[in-house]
Amino acid sequence: MKTLFPYGLDAPPVVRNLLIAAGACLALVVVGKIDLFGVQINGFQWPALGFAIGAASMAWSSAVGKLQRRDRLVDKLTWVGSEQVLDLGCGRGLMAIGVAKRLTTGHVTGIDLWQAEDLSGNEGAAVLVNAVREGVSGRVSVHTADMRELPFEANSIDVVVSATAIHNIYEVAGRDKAIDEIARVLKPGGRVLIYDIRHTAQYAKRLADHGFAVEQAGPGLSGWFWRIVAFGTLNPGTLLARTS
Repeated sequence: MKTLFPYGLDAPPVVRNLLIAAGACLALVVVGKIDLFGVQINGFQWPALGFAIGAASMAWSSAVGKLQRRDRLVDKLTWVGSEQVLDLGCGRGLMAIGVAKRLTTGHVTGIDLWQAEDLSGNEGAAVLVNAVREGVSGRVSVHTADMRELPFEANSIDVVVSATAIHNIYEVAGRDKAIDEIARVLKPGGRVLIYDIRHTAQYAKRLADHGFAVEQAGPGLSGWFWRIVAFGTLNPGTLLARTS
């Protein structure tokens, strides 16, 4: 059965709050007035429109935009097809399945703590359903695990990917620990691809401290859009890194 958000609605509480704010402003259009220098002006339609655009933008991104971005990100790496790949904070499998489509004999393991406030329907079973739907079920598996303490041997992973996940660790030390774990599990010559809405400069510095060669990409047009919409609270960025 086809669904509008096969990979979930991102930050559902934020979308809900934007819609509530839009509805409240629309109500004020009907019953409220702003008294500006003695002139009755009803200006609540403008914030209502802004809140509605914000909610619609997040819904579009969840349904269409993040799939397009996923494919652009995955294509930044050259794939042999036999890689062992780890997806940190895999959610409903967006990155994991995008990678699995580039593999032949390789395998992708997604790990997550499945927090519902970050993504609607966020659970391991959803990854497996999407993997079947996309025809890659034999190349994807999931584990419940914390990215700060990965249940994998050192030097066992060829590629680590992560999209809009590491920022959900709120402490600086915790994010550093997640990067330390990436460095631990990667094989010599292993590669990292991280896209996140905050803290990419921190990730780049920590990887460099581990001896990685790091390349950071600019936010692009969509990144600037989200910076503007979020009044600077979002700072999207992409980094690629390779072990020595």
